[in-house]
Amino acid sequence: MEKPSLNTAKAGAMRFNTDSSQMEIYDGNQWTGILATSPQLHTGGTRAVLAGGYSPGAVNTMDFFNVDITGDAVDFGNLTTSQYYAAGFSSRAFGFVAGSSSSSNKIERWVFASTGNATDYSDLSQSRSEAAAMSNSTRGVIAGGGRSDIEYITMSSTATGVNFGNLTHGNNIRYCNGCGNSTRGIIYDGVLSPNTATNVIEYVTISTLGNASDFGDETGGQGDGPFSCSNATRSVRAGGGFPSGSTTIDFIEIATLGNSTDFGDLTVSRYSGEGVASPTRAVFAGGAAHPSYYNNIDYVQFATKANAVDFGNLTDGRNYLSGASNGHGGL
Repeated sequence: MEKPSLNTAKAGAMRFNTDSSQMEIYDGNQWTGILATSPQLHTGGTRAVLAGGYSPGAVNTMDFFNVDITGDAVDFGNLTTSQYYAAGFSSRAFGFVAGSSSSSNKIERWVFASTGNATDYSDLSQSRSEAAAMSNSTRGVIAGGGRSDIEYITMSSTATGVNFGNLTHGNNIRYCNGCGNSTRGIIYDGVLSPNTATNVIEYVTISTLGNASDFGDETGGQGDGPFSCSNATRSVRAGGGFPSGSTTIDFIEIATLGNSTDFGDLTVSRYSGEGVASPTRAVFAGGAAHPSYYNNIDYVQFATKANAVDFGNLTDGRNYLSGASNGHGGL
């Protein structure tokens, strides 16, 4: 018989469950099974889905591609409604978009391993527009979006979002973007209310609750629509800055604190695209430089610092799109 522990488990603690014969990890709230799984088993490689966007006007388009190779995106299905600038995040099996440009509290979900339409899944506790999101294998965290607070959902549950904490700024933050690894979520702030661009980077510990803390500053291209992604060690951020955008790509080491450092340049100057990742590759899709909407997809290798290389094209040009992959750094 298992005897109770004298101490409360800390996030990241591991145990062997003799009842289920399975290794488990404590995520800060509960013990959850450690699954022997990978994007190769699910989808033959890391699959990215890019959902919604503006071109001009909101669209319900969903595209997908294999991050590990190059080529044009292919139709995946449709969102339940046309929308743009929702916050995208994912587990190994499911992708999610939360909120939208219309300040919605809706959360939609799709299955990575099959193509098809997204379905209505659950709700945020607050309506959000242009929010940032990040996730580990069990929890999705959504920050800002016309607000200064943070909430989370457990991705295996349809329960409504729960308060997580607050961002460092008291002002409402919009046009932001997020990513992270299994421990830390990174938030690239975009615009503070009413309309002040910022280059601040914040972070949270995904498995706990609490306010965000200052991480450092971006090198440039800040403001409307930075887009980012990460593997387990490094976050790469690109573009941003209405109306002409930027070619800037910079990076941070997630386990440290400090300002971002120059990485290279995008193939095309733009803002409000989206970043998706595999363990080795960062891919940047879509975006705009007013009045043009781009279908460009670029990529870089996380381990090296260099200019982006052409990957392929989306099915149509659009910005303010949301994305997620089943092989990002939080998994």
